[in-house]
Amino acid sequence: MKKDPILFYEHEFYVCSNFSSFEVEYRGEIWKTAEHAYQASKYEDDEIRKSIQNARSSHDAMKIAKNVYSDKKRKDWYEVKLDLMEDICRAKLSQHFYVQKKLLQTEDRDLIENSPRDSFWGWGENKDGENNLGKIWMKLREELKNGEIQILKENPGFQ
Repeated sequence: MKKDPILFYEHEFYVCSNFSSFEVEYRGEIWKTAEHAYQASKYEDDEIRKSIQNARSSHDAMKIAKNVYSDKKRKDWYEVKLDLMEDICRAKLSQHFYVQKKLLQTEDRDLIENSPRDSFWGWGENKDGENNLGKIWMKLREELKNGEIQILKENPGFQ
């Protein structure tokens, strides 16, 4: 019998959300969250990228990209965004024991970003979206289980 899917948009497995507060080192830079890194990846201009990197929250990073610079996205954005998101999520997973621990706790259950607003990364308003972020996390979970991503040691004092 198939187990119920895990919904991770602001639930127990929130660690899969780009908005969760896990710092990510990505391409030689430190980002407050995966969302900061993802939003900045839309742009080639260093000034725009810094503006997003310095955003106070993941929500602010998204709003800056969407409302201030939406017309300045890199030309190949729609061709590269899936690969870039996977790279950012892989970096986050490889750098945080807790994220690894929570991802392994999902066992073989489907992972769904149950965002009602996003039918590309999540399941969208009608729950029939593409769920690309969930698919990325399921792929990374398999890589973690298969030893393709090194499992970190727990940091004493952290759970």
